[in-house]
Amino acid sequence: MELQGTIKVIFDTQEFDSGFKKREFVVTTDGDYPQDIKFEVIKDKVDILDKYSEGQRVDVSFDIRGNEYNGKYYNNLQAWKVFAVEGASTRNDPPSDPPNDTANDKDDLPF
Repeated sequence: MELQGTIKVIFDTQEFDSGFKKREFVVTTDGDYPQDIKFEVIKDKVDILDKYSEGQRVDVSFDIRGNEYNGKYYNNLQAWKVFAVEGASTRNDPPSDPPNDTANDKDDLPF
């Protein structure tokens, strides 16, 4: 699955006694009703978040993982690929104006 949005928070890496590592981050979706979605990266993937920062637009590829522990059920969104969305602005950036090309003002309509 994939989701696109703006990174809201990147948490520090957590390392457990067993040597297992995980890192969580939150992406805010676009649209009329934005949602804050928490993802995790695990093991050797924790370093993929080092090149990203809060406020940056990204596309996240992830799997949904579910498990049971002591009679309770848990779901995790486990990201396996994160990449920057090129040419996109963050939600707080003002929209840019289209380029003003006065040298090429010819009408390209066919009629």
